[in-house]
Amino acid sequence: MPENPAQEAVDIFHAAFNARTEERMTDLLLQAFTPDVLFWGPLGRTEGLLSVEGFMNSLRGHPRGPGRIVRTTAVDAPGEWARYGWAYRDASGATVLEGTDMVHLRDVRIDQMVVFSGPLPRQGG
Repeated sequence: MPENPAQEAVDIFHAAFNARTEERMTDLLLQAFTPDVLFWGPLGRTEGLLSVEGFMNSLRGHPRGPGRIVRTTAVDAPGEWARYGWAYRDASGATVLEGTDMVHLRDVRIDQMVVFSGPLPRQGG
């Protein structure tokens, strides 16, 4: 078992996002996620690897052009749940989007993923 299975799964997911070929992306997604992954994204809840792939492809189609996703924080993993910060950067390296993801692991692969983009809203007062 990997020393930090959550970090390994997250890093494999990011490698899939940044893969240059569809074949490599699919191979990495199969390593990072369970086939029945529950994906909670900006547009709601979906299920299966195709939902993760659809989210990735929508982000890849960003108006500022193709870019890369990078992990911007350590993976905080107190047990089977983990959270980490990420950024989507365009070809020039400028941050286009950033956020926090939460993932749940089952047998060292992600079986649930919740994507939050943007900073947390400040409490009004």
